[in-house]
Amino acid sequence: MGRPPTPAQSRTLADVLRGTARRRGDHPALVEGDTTTTWSALDAAVDAVASGLRASGLVPGDRVGLALGTTTGGVQAYLAAARAGLVAVPVNTSLTTGEVARVLADSGARAVLTGPVAVAQVRNAVAGVADALTDPPPDLAGRAVPEVVVEGTSALPGESTYADLLATRAEPDDDAAGGEDLAVLLYTSGTSGRPRGAMLSHRALLANLEQLMGLDPAPMREDDVVLGLLPLFHVYGLNAVLGLVVRTGATLVLCPRFDAADALQLVRERGVTNLPVAPPVLVSWAGRDDLPEAFRSVRLVVCGAAALPASVVEELTTATGVPVHEGYGLTEAAPVVSTTLASPHPRAGTVGRPVPGVEVRLVDDDGRPVEDGDPGEILVRGPNLFSGWWPDGEAAPDKDDGWYATGDVALWDDEGDLVLVDRVKELVIVSGFNVYPREVEDVLLEVPGVAEAAVIAVPHPRTGEAVKAFLVAAPDAQVGVEAVLEHCRERLARFKQPAIVEFVETLPHTGAGKIAKGRLREREKRAAGLV
Repeated sequence: MGRPPTPAQSRTLADVLRGTARRRGDHPALVEGDTTTTWSALDAAVDAVASGLRASGLVPGDRVGLALGTTTGGVQAYLAAARAGLVAVPVNTSLTTGEVARVLADSGARAVLTGPVAVAQVRNAVAGVADALTDPPPDLAGRAVPEVVVEGTSALPGESTYADLLATRAEPDDDAAGGEDLAVLLYTSGTSGRPRGAMLSHRALLANLEQLMGLDPAPMREDDVVLGLLPLFHVYGLNAVLGLVVRTGATLVLCPRFDAADALQLVRERGVTNLPVAPPVLVSWAGRDDLPEAFRSVRLVVCGAAALPASVVEELTTATGVPVHEGYGLTEAAPVVSTTLASPHPRAGTVGRPVPGVEVRLVDDDGRPVEDGDPGEILVRGPNLFSGWWPDGEAAPDKDDGWYATGDVALWDDEGDLVLVDRVKELVIVSGFNVYPREVEDVLLEVPGVAEAAVIAVPHPRTGEAVKAFLVAAPDAQVGVEAVLEHCRERLARFKQPAIVEFVETLPHTGAGKIAKGRLREREKRAAGLV
């Protein structure tokens, strides 16, 4: 096969894996329970899965759903998709069956790989895809029902198993994809109010890894033992964690399901040195008596995906002596834009400075640079940016100058660090996951007796933000909070469900008749004593 490509020469993350396997072959790559996989073994397994995918009839550019969770099989499948030139479509298994069906149908996935945890949901979702394609709307015309491939469980008629996949072979093709070719479709809520696929190219993913490695110190080293707690269906876990582990040759300790005590025990038992997490994890650990002992091996904590209370940062740092670094990113940036690792004096409450190779500027409503200290919308430019929304590239970075408007609002503080203020968009971010109010409101209006609904974000100590719903009941209707919540549990993923439901007599409206959510937000701030 010749010499493996260097990271700078690599066309895909699977190429990077090839080089890491040559360099660190006998070093542990993945640890899951009692099973350890070396870098050489991982590379060989990725070869085998990629070969089976190609032999099954999939061709470069085909989309393949991945519903395997944060597991060894999930890592293998993602890297194998890259090696086979396929487009990975990670599936958030906390979505409802209908939501999963929509992702599979919208992406046009030709196959979906799944395992015991999600197989029932995937089967039901695939049946939903078949129903949707019987009389498809224009945006689904010409799509196919995906084939189900199951790992670790028996297949039903019409399905395949991993054994079937691995029994078929095709010649490998390390040049099947790269550069501007799509690597992954990551579904997140967009301005349409329903999940849309962010198109991330191999170029974007690899660029962000090199940008992160350009930091001094870098956020990951080859001797690190990294906790793999973040889900692989989220860009943070997929690229900023797994991608960096492959890039550096560190060891990833997989933790498929989060429990505060169990995860902390894993940190202690495996000698974890590097903790990339989201705020709910640190909130759940704050104040635990066993935290200092568990953190004896930890050298670095990096937190992202949502706002982290400054009080939690102070408590954890005081208890453990380990600094907590925060950052700002988004799916469209693959994902990291800024981090306190880039700041000479990291401070809680900021998200640091842009990583090398990423430019940030703040503009007002007219697109003009804001005055020093004033808030403005964040514009980002760099090779790590996405290619737009699937399938036509809508909202891609400006072709003339490369800038992308994020919809987030921030200011530069006196030290030159970025401080997030608000969002232009009305998205609610729950534990790093986007919730679009319109989607929730449409479900709320399905409840008999609900005449009007408005959803806004409210602060939450564990998830950063939570969904709050204001409802107006129809005249003489008998509808209660529990009935509303029960309906939402049936129709929405858990992170999208309202944490608070409040019935009000009326909702404020603008002169044009739209619900004035700004007034609702001001009311919440007054109630919390913030204004």
